[in-house]
Amino acid sequence: MNTITVKDGTQIYYKDWGKGQPVVFSHGWPLTADAWDAQMLFLGQRGYRMIAHDRRGHGRSSQPWDGNEMDTYADDLAALVEALDLKGAVHVGHSTGGGEVARYIGRHGTKRVSKAVLIGAVPPLMLKTAANPGGLPMAAFDGIRAGVVADRSQFFQDLTTPFYGANRPGSKVSQGARDSFWAQGMQAGHKSAYDCIKAFSETDFTEDLKRFDVPTLILHGDDDQIVPIGASALASAKLVKGATLKVYPGFPHGMCTTQADQINADLLAFLKT
Repeated sequence: MNTITVKDGTQIYYKDWGKGQPVVFSHGWPLTADAWDAQMLFLGQRGYRMIAHDRRGHGRSSQPWDGNEMDTYADDLAALVEALDLKGAVHVGHSTGGGEVARYIGRHGTKRVSKAVLIGAVPPLMLKTAANPGGLPMAAFDGIRAGVVADRSQFFQDLTTPFYGANRPGSKVSQGARDSFWAQGMQAGHKSAYDCIKAFSETDFTEDLKRFDVPTLILHGDDDQIVPIGASALASAKLVKGATLKVYPGFPHGMCTTQADQINADLLAFLKT
């Protein structure tokens, strides 16, 4: 397997497919690099180099007790970019991975970055606060923690319903896609997955977004039941200078899977601009 070892000894697994301009993918919680397969195959067949890693504690990477927070996630990503000596890379992040991309740019700048894409992403802040009244209450995330602790296998199965909009008329998600989500989730370390809930819900990415100085595309479904669009994409588009926002009517959080053809086409168009 392709791995790098970062400074605290954690091994980070990654895929590196194809040749051309590098496109680096950061996945959501509690998934793995495999969540990007539809995008990686499509873009790889069109002349791009596809790179996707399993976040620490997820998938085939190590399961460290510590470091399951956004600063370290971003530093792990930077270590991978530097180990592969990537230049002019396009960084694409979904959900929690969108936070990882934002914090990476916030901490490490854009000297190796040419463009960024945030898809159904958690920035600027998911948690409801006095300054962020459109966010979700802490009780929502406490409920996720309780579900993961009580029976994470069943919780991950149940989570596929809102994640892919399976509770909506005309849902396009297959049982196979839902099973894949569960299988990926069960690869995550229990402590790592638990800690990541705090990371994706309580991290404020406002200042990170203000540091973006590359062309940025923000994609979000207006029926996202996991990361509501009001406190995420609509707010991020106001913070990232010159960002392009595209809202998909009726699309769910997991639209990279359920509406892969549309997302792939829009990614390709952005890469070519």
